[in-house]
Amino acid sequence: MAQSTMKVAVQKFGNFLSSMVMPNISAFIAWGLITALFIPTGFFPNENLAKLVGPMVTYLLPLLIGYTGGKLVHDQRGGVVGAIVTMGVIVGADIPMFLGAMIMGPLGGYVIKKFDQLIEGKVKAGFEMLVNNFSAGILGGFLAILAFLAIGPAVTVFTGWLVTGVDWLLATGLLPLTSIIIEPAKVLFLNNAINHGVLSPIGLEQAKTAGKSILFLLEANPGPGIGVLLAYCIFGKGNAKRSAPGAAIIQFFGGIHEIYFPYILMTPMLFFAVIVGGMSGVFTLILLGGGLSAPASPGSIIAIMAVTPPHGSTYLANIAGVLVAGVVSFVLSSFILKTGKQKDKDIEDAARKMQEMKGKKSSVANVFAAYPGKMPENVSKIIFACDAGMGSSAMGASLLRKKVKEAGMNISVTNTAISNLPSDAQIVITQEELTPRAQKQVPNAYHISVDNFLSSPEYNKLINRLKNPDTAELQEIVEDAEAAVPSGDRHTDDALLREENIFLNQEFASKEEAIRFAGSVLVKAGYVKESYIDAMIARDEMTSTYMGNDVAIPHGTEEAKKDVLNSGFTVLQVPNGVDFDGQKVRLIFGIAGKDGTHLEILSGIAVTCSDMANIEKLVQANSAREIIDILNDK
Repeated sequence: MAQSTMKVAVQKFGNFLSSMVMPNISAFIAWGLITALFIPTGFFPNENLAKLVGPMVTYLLPLLIGYTGGKLVHDQRGGVVGAIVTMGVIVGADIPMFLGAMIMGPLGGYVIKKFDQLIEGKVKAGFEMLVNNFSAGILGGFLAILAFLAIGPAVTVFTGWLVTGVDWLLATGLLPLTSIIIEPAKVLFLNNAINHGVLSPIGLEQAKTAGKSILFLLEANPGPGIGVLLAYCIFGKGNAKRSAPGAAIIQFFGGIHEIYFPYILMTPMLFFAVIVGGMSGVFTLILLGGGLSAPASPGSIIAIMAVTPPHGSTYLANIAGVLVAGVVSFVLSSFILKTGKQKDKDIEDAARKMQEMKGKKSSVANVFAAYPGKMPENVSKIIFACDAGMGSSAMGASLLRKKVKEAGMNISVTNTAISNLPSDAQIVITQEELTPRAQKQVPNAYHISVDNFLSSPEYNKLINRLKNPDTAELQEIVEDAEAAVPSGDRHTDDALLREENIFLNQEFASKEEAIRFAGSVLVKAGYVKESYIDAMIARDEMTSTYMGNDVAIPHGTEEAKKDVLNSGFTVLQVPNGVDFDGQKVRLIFGIAGKDGTHLEILSGIAVTCSDMANIEKLVQANSAREIIDILNDK
């Protein structure tokens, strides 16, 4: 348990550090390009334009990091105070204050956050702006002075120790050993913390005096990763082998190193390959005098070439460092894959494991779901699947069923729980997070992933593929997404949705609070047992119940069906919205379904909410009766 807690803490710390730097990478690139172009040893030396280099690295970049760090803690006010206090640490030091900004930015955001919590509800009406502005100014000014007098000098001393340590590693020839830490740390998602939190500040100090630094290439070198992926291209099996070529292009030219992490997690012995490859690359860079004039982020060969100092020998050294790392990693990876007891391993499972290690959704994990199977020739059935088979999948099936009917195709569209998917399923549609489970349940089916059940473009794409199998991929899909049905075709059963279960103008601090409120309404209405509320929370934790178009439909898990007494709904109108995993939700439909009796009204809700004009009407409705009339299309 302690080890798991420690792992989570490390993940959160690494993610937080990288979250301060990554949004500002474009500023680093701009500074790097200006440096490479206009300094005296640059491509086009220009004394006037070179004046931009110093202020950008001294003021702009640390201030951006400080602002972002404060904003992560306490939104806009945190960002402003974070920038104020970062200015103190900048002026209080003689070196670029990246580390200082990473300390003081979040600290400034934290202090103003605590102050705001302390005075919440205690400020008299009309004095809010005065208190807000002066509190941020006074606290920011005080912390800026503290940073100037204490934090700046302390960070300067600490950075000096780090520079001395790096110089010692270079002098003793031990710098290649850093790959023993850096390469595994990349897979643990500490790469940005190491690269931008430690290596970049020291590298920038070296680059100011020497014009380049090898430290910028310790983590960014794409060689070890491309070696692993090329080995999979030749000696891999199954989906891992099929997906490796595309992953190699993304990693080497796009610079997204995270793409190769699942391949290593499938065969942990490959850690040895990337470590030795990384060490070989660093040794080559030292031997030939390689280095960059600025951080290369993302770690693309294009970015590396763009910030390489304009000397033929340096270009040669950097290219050699990447090539040697790649070749060594490829040879060792090939040996491991060819001699090991390799099975057709599940790259999707490895990608999910990677996301768990990262502690948040991966930006590239969907690449490994790029091989959905073969589209059947004669489709007679499409199945929507979700965890319980009674909520999101029913809504998606309703919308697609109408589209299929309008297209004049005789295809059945049904919904079910993933665990109940029939072995002869032809096409299966699921939310992105659930697709791997569905693929494991029915591996021979054609799988489609959607992130928005109410207005996914995948529906129109599927209809087009079914109608025009030979030309579908060449056609631009421009079908109208509106899914209105004639008035009177659907009707809201008063026993399922009653006026007393509709709540207007609600405010919630979190999605959990909103879901628990919806669950409590279902309990009081006699639709479910109280244990169903926790099942609603658990269901949303499995996969977000956000459906798109500002709508969420929290409901219980498959196991919680036993806690449903009768089918019923509740509607929560949240005009100001509540956050559902980064998505603003203004309408919440709490659902309890028993024996399919709720599906007709759920279908009506789905059709109504597929049109944003109806969403606005529902959000602006002034009575429960008005909401029921809109859902009835009256």
